[in-house]
Amino acid sequence: MDKQQQLEIAQKLRERVVGMGSALRPSSLPSVQREERIIPSSYGGTRVLIYKPDNALSSSLPVYVNMHGGGFIFGNAEMDDVWCGVIADRTGCAVVNVDYRLAPEHKFPIAVHECYEVVKWVHEHPEQLSINPEKIAVGGHSAGGNMAAAVCLLNRQRGNELPIVYQIIDYAPLDLDTDPALKPKFEEAIPAEISRTFNSLYLETLEDARNPLASPIFAESLHGLPEALVITAERDSLAAEGGKYAEGLKQAGVKVTYKQYKGVPHGFTHFGDLAVAEEAWHLMSDKLREAFATS
Repeated sequence: MDKQQQLEIAQKLRERVVGMGSALRPSSLPSVQREERIIPSSYGGTRVLIYKPDNALSSSLPVYVNMHGGGFIFGNAEMDDVWCGVIADRTGCAVVNVDYRLAPEHKFPIAVHECYEVVKWVHEHPEQLSINPEKIAVGGHSAGGNMAAAVCLLNRQRGNELPIVYQIIDYAPLDLDTDPALKPKFEEAIPAEISRTFNSLYLETLEDARNPLASPIFAESLHGLPEALVITAERDSLAAEGGKYAEGLKQAGVKVTYKQYKGVPHGFTHFGDLAVAEEAWHLMSDKLREAFATS
């Protein structure tokens, strides 16, 4: 498949989900301030949305960096917009919601490095956001959960130069090497052919699929990574690899909270049963609050 064909396929998929955000809205709207900003990066600047609780008493808030889903090829920060506000409000932290670059125009590992650069900029410019540079967490949903895990692995490769105290991995694809048709099958799951398309448009080469920054499940070691919350959906083909990664973290001595939500499909935090979705978002914010309090 040449570059033009890849672009055409990506565009068709994007047109199918145009305007797609979270169909769900929280039962009570968060009380937050929201601003848009361009953060300097090697890629010409990265757009982020920033949220802070209205009632913030501190001028040095902990900060959570969020990465949206979309199969690496579509989506934007607005997909998580209202829920990032919930996290800021409930956790009492700043949230930086990253609008990272998409494949196939920007293939692996560009988005991973771009997200890492955002976290690094946040750490090095705390006065610009009034945040505590020693209390940083990262997380994401679906492809964004993959990015968050990769950012933590990349940070360890670079000698833990960033004080990432917590990671949230929410129903993420963590194994891009295994044929999606060989993963557990559910009626509600993303079709294998679509998953294959996501992977092929994201990765530059077949060898990339086993790079831990693309498939964190293949990391030789998970020692020394940040404490984690790993969430999976029972009716999701990706649940098994999420559970395996959580167990790998635990075996490596990393403190892990693993939660599988029963009877729900991929993307349940954005579509479906509001009560279940809110339970998951509240768990995320509660675990972040605990991590920030003890770090």
